[in-house]
Amino acid sequence: MAKVAIVGSGFIGRAWAISFARAGHEAALWDAAPGAADAALAYIEDLLPDLAAHDLLGGATPAEIRARMRPVATLPEAVEGAVHVQENTPERVELKQAVFAELDRLAAPEAVLASSTSAILPSRFTEGLAGRGRCLVAHPINPPYLIPAAEVVPAPWTDPAAVTRTADFLRAAGHRPIVMKRELDGFVMNRLQGALLEEAFRLVAEGYASVEDVDAGISDGLALRWSFMGPFETIDLNAPGGVRDYVERYESIYSSIFPTVQWRADWSGDVLDVIERERRERLPAEQLRERQAWRDRRLMALAAHKARAAREIGD
Repeated sequence: MAKVAIVGSGFIGRAWAISFARAGHEAALWDAAPGAADAALAYIEDLLPDLAAHDLLGGATPAEIRARMRPVATLPEAVEGAVHVQENTPERVELKQAVFAELDRLAAPEAVLASSTSAILPSRFTEGLAGRGRCLVAHPINPPYLIPAAEVVPAPWTDPAAVTRTADFLRAAGHRPIVMKRELDGFVMNRLQGALLEEAFRLVAEGYASVEDVDAGISDGLALRWSFMGPFETIDLNAPGGVRDYVERYESIYSSIFPTVQWRADWSGDVLDVIERERRERLPAEQLRERQAWRDRRLMALAAHKARAAREIGD
């Protein structure tokens, strides 16, 4: 069992705590806000029985997982003896610069310092640190205890050994690391998601399809394949001769579409009124929290199915 420091115990921090504790690690949770770590653990206690019911605790009981997590009162106590530090503070460059300066000062020299940031390049908050070679981004797809993919993003000065150690650490904890060769705005996941969202907004803004039908095209269309294989494997299997055959057959379709997508819909403009109206007709605002819980239960069921299918069919 290794020790992991969870710095910041909001949505992402508490989710990481479950993931690392399930892998057998000790998770020490610290938050600058008084009582936040205790609140995170109370949330986790309520969630663990549902995960156990879907066989998503690696064979451990909720009590055993909970025993691997503890709140700590100070940041030095959190990082003492930790081999991996996972920072989950708000998305502000100045705050991350200050937090990483403290982490670099306090953590053992061999500890990896990883940020969960979804948007800030690691170079923007690690450049001036003496130990900048062990700093990187480990960005989860929330919640990481249900969604294995996690991006590992180095700064220009990150030691390749730190990248390898982080990827191996995540992989051993049941994650699927997406190891970037160098940093880039949006990383991998937000760039892919952003491309899809841009087209979704364009289709609604121009009146080609409703919000519900665009959503159906993903949930009951593309995502059924994408839930167990990515876009390159999809096209490799969608032509008799593989990926080259697919490109020879279908590239002209996409090349003819490309000129029509070279503009941005104004997400906050008139189209937002349409999208919000259609979404609230389908889901009243007062039901959002209930639907979020439904989403998480569906994710649990999907994660359990994928694990079972991987054992029975192959991954």
